[in-house]
Amino acid sequence: GCATPLPSFDYSKEPDPRQSEFVVGPSDVLRINVWKTPDLSVECTVRPDGTITLPLIGDVIAVGRTPSLLRNEIKRKLTTFLRDDNPAVEIIVETVNSYRFTVAGNVEKSGLFTTKHYVTVTEAIALAGGPNRYADLDKVVILRQSPTGARSIPVSLKEIYSGRHPEMDLVILKEDRIFVP
Repeated sequence: GCATPLPSFDYSKEPDPRQSEFVVGPSDVLRINVWKTPDLSVECTVRPDGTITLPLIGDVIAVGRTPSLLRNEIKRKLTTFLRDDNPAVEIIVETVNSYRFTVAGNVEKSGLFTTKHYVTVTEAIALAGGPNRYADLDKVVILRQSPTGARSIPVSLKEIYSGRHPEMDLVILKEDRIFVP
């Protein structure tokens, strides 16, 4: 057989979400503690519109923000109501529900998957039951949204599994779509 040419793609430029602070998404469960103020400390689920509702300050946009940015916003809003001009606010991500991705095509069980931790391409495909017997392991594609639009990232499972190109086993981002032809 002829060897399939390797895709010319710079995998090192792809983001690794494990290297930065978590970004809150819809359905994530947050615990917000305001030190010495139990009436203002709550556990809440981020609504589909991206907001949470807190005592005194009302709606706050949580989606797309890190816990640090969210903490700063809540502190800023609380200073309007509290004598303390620097309230101690703690944001805890209790449950991650917004990390979702799709695996489709020639896998045993296509679908939308949610995990509590980041997974790589091979782990995502394993969650889908692995490639089926019709799968073309050299032509897997990750469809990824970016600020400039959708991009297609070529991946060869054969090259990953052989150990020759582990850099292709990228960490899947929220809302990635993996297609196994």
